[in-house]
Amino acid sequence: MKTKNVFPELTDEELIDQINKTKNDLLFGVLYERYSNIVYNKCYGFTKTTAEAQDLAQDVFVKLYQKLSSFEGRSKFSTWMYSLTYNMCVDYVNKNILKTVSTEEKELEDLNYLQEEPEDDSLFQMRAELLKKALENISPEDKMILLLKYQDDFSIKDIMAVLDINESAVKMRLKRAKARIVEAYNNLT
Repeated sequence: MKTKNVFPELTDEELIDQINKTKNDLLFGVLYERYSNIVYNKCYGFTKTTAEAQDLAQDVFVKLYQKLSSFEGRSKFSTWMYSLTYNMCVDYVNKNILKTVSTEEKELEDLNYLQEEPEDDSLFQMRAELLKKALENISPEDKMILLLKYQDDFSIKDIMAVLDINESAVKMRLKRAKARIVEAYNNLT
């Protein structure tokens, strides 16, 4: 018998409260069934192989179970879970990449990106197969924020919660990521 049929009326937050009180693994199974496909698909988008995506998704759920008691309810559970998933995906991709950008260089880069922003329409006009290739050519952080905004339809507020940054930082990162995906796309055409 599937667990989602046993406790279908409980919200995510009620399930978490019960899991924290009772340590009932069946209740965690309900959360797993609700979100396992979503988590796997996000992991696959970053890893590109079934085996790596399965391993990474498993790691996400292990970490989720370990951190469940730290969920404070300041955002929806799904937002909190997305944050954990995306952060683990980005960490996975970046585990062998060292990035050393000084604060001064970053500030100059921020000023350059403030000057001109690609329109969202230019993102939507790209051919899907080239867009997929272009996504593979940008940083995981840029890919993450673009997927949150345009694939998962997250609002600026939701992205703020997932990334734990302020509104202007979200807008700046989106602006940079859009510019980089347009450049990567144009390099493919």
